This record gives sequence, C-alpha cells and structure tokens, in this order.
Amino acid sequence: MLEKIIHLDKELLVFLNGLGSERFDGLWLIITKQLYWTPIFLLFFYLLQKKLGWKNFGYYVLFTAVLILLCDQTANLFKNGFQRLRPCNDEEIKGIIRIVKSSSSFSFFSGHATNSMATAVFTYMILKKYYKHVYLLFLFPLIFAYSRIYLGLHFPIDIVTGYVFGATFGFICYKLYMKYILRTS
Repeated sequence: MLEKIIHLDKELLVFLNGLGSERFDGLWLIITKQLYWTPIFLLFFYLLQKKLGWKNFGYYVLFTAVLILLCDQTANLFKNGFQRLRPCNDEEIKGIIRIVKSSSSFSFFSGHATNSMATAVFTYMILKKYYKHVYLLFLFPLIFAYSRIYLGLHFPIDIVTGYVFGATFGFICYKLYMKYILRTS
C-alpha cells in the first residue's frame, strides 16, 4: 500500500513539475524565497497592528516566531527521521523531471509548506472577523509551496503533509493566543 502511494506521489510530481517551462523558472525561483514576500507580510502586519494595537501585535509577532520555530524543527525532525530523498536527488525520477534548483537535505515533509500554512491559519483566524476578503491570504501558502514542486524540491505528499501540520499548529497557536493574550487584554 505504501509503495502504491509513493508511486502515485511520484507520478503526480512528474506531471505537476512538467507543467513548467524555462521561461518561468526565474519567476518561481523568486516566489520560493521568503524575502520577496516581504511587502505582503508588511501589509498583513499593518492590518494586524491596526486591529490589535501595538501590545497585542507584539504578542502576535512573538507567537508567530515561536510557531515558525516549532514548525521548522518539527519538519526537520521528520526529514531526518524519514530521510526521503528530494525529487532532484531521486534516481528513479531525476532524469525525467525539470530540476530548477537542487538541495542535498531530505524531503519529507516540506518546511516551506508547514511554516506558510501555519502562519496563514494563525493570521487568518485573527483577521477573519475584521476583513471580508482575508481568505485571500491562503494564496500565499498555495503558491509558495507549489514553487517547491515546480523547482523539483518536494513531492506533493511533502506539501500536503506540511499543510496538515502547519494548519494544526497554526490553529493551536491561535487558540493559545486567544486564551492567554486577547482574552486577558
């Protein structure tokens, strides 16, 4: 059963990765770097600070830092535990996929997907009562994590697993933030 899932995962990766073209490689290399998302992060920081005030926004930043640390270390623990090769290093498929970027670390599961989904869920849960279209925030983890497939760095299961862990951690972080910060303010 596990072999069948891994086989389907590889087939889906080959298909999704194959949708790319050299013409767009530079764009996806930009998308995969967190630094280039800074204007969007600053916009959401502004929206949060405006609604929460400086003190609670400061707590938001602290909670987010801890959330990212927890997500990142959990992903690294799983990567080192499972030691699944990245698509760009997998002998079975590396000759048939487009490898735009390489990495020697392990693949399962994606820290990019975990961190982006965790912060998106945490931020969404706080802002949803203030802004009607805040759900658009979820475009960030979708585009950001797809870049990892496009570049040949992660399998789809790495992304989906990262999303599940990230959404779970983000929701727990939100509950703790509501219980200990916003309810006491």
